[in-house]
Amino acid sequence: MNKTWKPVAAGILEIIAGGAALILACGLLMGGAIVGFVTQMPLWLSTLIPMVAIPLTVLGILDLAGGICALMRKARGMALAGSIAALISSPLLGIIALVLTVISIKEFK
Repeated sequence: MNKTWKPVAAGILEIIAGGAALILACGLLMGGAIVGFVTQMPLWLSTLIPMVAIPLTVLGILDLAGGICALMRKARGMALAGSIAALISSPLLGIIALVLTVISIKEFK
């Protein structure tokens, strides 16, 4: 099977989406902690921030793992799961990564 650019591009897009999701999650947690300390925000808001940041962190880690698998052209299921997670965390990058991963699924071991 000829190696094409599609899994590499999908992996890079997944890694970008995962990094952005992790940065956003860290920003939410740190910003929420600072604002909560300074302004004494209500309890419902202080519990809402981690409820958004924790799933976003999980999606970011899944994006990164799937992107690495796509770059190495191994574990097609993990690469596909990473592109689906990228679809949730960053829809534009996720759509492109998912299409490229599905098109090039035969190149994976």
